Amino acid sequence: MIPKGYGSIICTSSISGLFGGLGPHPYTISKSTIPGVVKSVASELCGAGIRVNCISPTAIPTPMSLYQIGKFIPGVTYEQIGEIVSGLSALKGAKCEDIDVARAALYLASDDAKFISGQNLIVDGGFTSIKNFAFPSPDQIG
Repeated sequence: MIPKGYGSIICTSSISGLFGGLGPHPYTISKSTIPGVVKSVASELCGAGIRVNCISPTAIPTPMSLYQIGKFIPGVTYEQIGEIVSGLSALKGAKCEDIDVARAALYLASDDAKFISGQNLIVDGGFTSIKNFAFPSPDQIG
């Protein structure tokens, strides 16, 4: 990228890096580090015309996340966990899907974002703005 004088690097973090208590310590620490590294590298590479950004999505009901979240609320089906995860959005009627993160990455990689570098794009339906992260107990799930 440096010889060409342009490029876009996109890293993935998580909303777990924005708050304590959303995941195990090692996961939270690793995810909170990524936006800092992005800012540092963006400052170094901006003179070469290379943009560096980060995306921090909310939990998405993928098989991996359903399995991991299932450890915190045993006795609940993956389908029920998927509904819980999908309900974490503060944005009425919207559920975060993997395509939402892919579209954010496409935007950051595109010329539409030609003047954006060193940023952490949070894809969470407003979750980090107004909510806490509390799972219902198994007896609260219908």
